[in-house]
Amino acid sequence: MHIAILALQGAFLEHQQMVRKLGATTHLIRNPRDLALPFDGLILPGGESTSMGKMLHDFSMIEPLKSLIQSGTPVFGTCAGLVLLAKNGSNNGFSALETMDIHAKRNAYGRQLGSFYADIDIDNIGVFPGIFIRAPYIESVGQHVKVLASHHDKIVMAQDGNQLATSFHPELTDDVRIHQYFLSICDIK
Repeated sequence: MHIAILALQGAFLEHQQMVRKLGATTHLIRNPRDLALPFDGLILPGGESTSMGKMLHDFSMIEPLKSLIQSGTPVFGTCAGLVLLAKNGSNNGFSALETMDIHAKRNAYGRQLGSFYADIDIDNIGVFPGIFIRAPYIESVGQHVKVLASHHDKIVMAQDGNQLATSFHPELTDDVRIHQYFLSICDIK
């Protein structure tokens, strides 16, 4: 299995380490040419969603990525990646991919100093160490979106078909279960 990881900014190397730990190969996407290489799934890391969205626009990668996701390529967005996927959200008026039927609230838990750790109970995974850094949460989901986890009545993990998103950073833990779950989605493709 081969996973592509958006590497414009953010925690892409940590995702790469997790995926490789599970035996998959990877390549980093930094420009449109990198999108032409074959892959089974795509990870959109955490980082700063407005900066990442602007770079995607500047490098003309919005439409190719959107097309890949809409044609069924599995995608996993963490934190800023969740905001990039959201059809609706508060991203300073800057839209990005808008493929996942969720409404995201950007920086919902406050500034960097508001970052925190919490055990999250995830459907079919169990208790997971959630690391929230300037995290968004999902305010609402569409009819076909499955909520996988919440924290204090706020949705922090959801799946919409081939799209998986978390408010928190599983790549910053030693726990591979969420990445393993994503690879199982890629394997079904």
